[in-house]
Amino acid sequence: MVLSPIAWSAFDDISEQALRSLAESAEPIEWAEVAGACFTMGDARAYPEETPPREMCVEHFSVSKHEITNAQFARFVLETGYVTRAERGWRIADDDWPGPETPAGSFVFFASARARGFSDWWKFVPGANWLHPRSDAPLDVGFASFPVVQVVYEDALAFADWTSARLPNEAEWEYAARGGLDGEVYSWAAAEDAAIEDKANTWQGVFPIADTGDDGFVGIAPVGSFPANGFGLFDMIGNVWEWTDSAYYPSHDDARWRDASSDGFDPGQGDRPVRVLKGGSFLCSDAYCYRFRPAARQAQDLALGSSHIGFRVVR
Repeated sequence: MVLSPIAWSAFDDISEQALRSLAESAEPIEWAEVAGACFTMGDARAYPEETPPREMCVEHFSVSKHEITNAQFARFVLETGYVTRAERGWRIADDDWPGPETPAGSFVFFASARARGFSDWWKFVPGANWLHPRSDAPLDVGFASFPVVQVVYEDALAFADWTSARLPNEAEWEYAARGGLDGEVYSWAAAEDAAIEDKANTWQGVFPIADTGDDGFVGIAPVGSFPANGFGLFDMIGNVWEWTDSAYYPSHDDARWRDASSDGFDPGQGDRPVRVLKGGSFLCSDAYCYRFRPAARQAQDLALGSSHIGFRVVR
């Protein structure tokens, strides 16, 4: 954890006022109890990295009902002086990415009719961080209940430690997301598959040109805007991707890949340490990112934050 008694030097007066206003509006974390059980983790009906399905067992744990909010993260920053990776810059030991000259900042999504690939709709924006998600004006209190984003793995770990909690492992996260419905594609019964926009914050419209907002939101939604699952948990599907504490490998057959690196391995990211993200985000749709499902998973560089990645905590 990076603590600094002079952390406020990084804030102008407007940003510090916004930080304090957010922190003052923070609600305590609400917890849901999840009884230990065994379930089928993974799915053979979608992407290969979700296979092979296998039985996993989890012990009893508590999980935050909501994704951690801007207000809760603000209180953490206010009380500890913590400075996030996006605010400090991207130099990590001798491995620099996006590059040694890259200033502090993070990645921001931009909808575009001209976008032809990943690099067209994601841009590294200097100055973007959790309090300034697009590098412009700081968040006001109207965004207090929105999930915090632009946080990397170490930021999420630091918050979890502050709350005497931790990040969920992949099995815990997936079991919690299923809400007791073992084997279903989504977090609800197959009989309720219609009208996903009534159940989770995802992308409607043509990606990445325009989100029509048929679910009531264009972009991120406040936590708890959609119905809870069977365990009383909100936004386990859609809204923002969530960090887990599990190393990523390109299948559930860990034995095939673990020798490549104990820190995770993604063929598309070389030897960079990677963790598992779960849950999909407001950018997922049937046509592009069919990952708003409990079994879905994605590899994430530990040092990379973006405008659609957040987290929740367990204990």
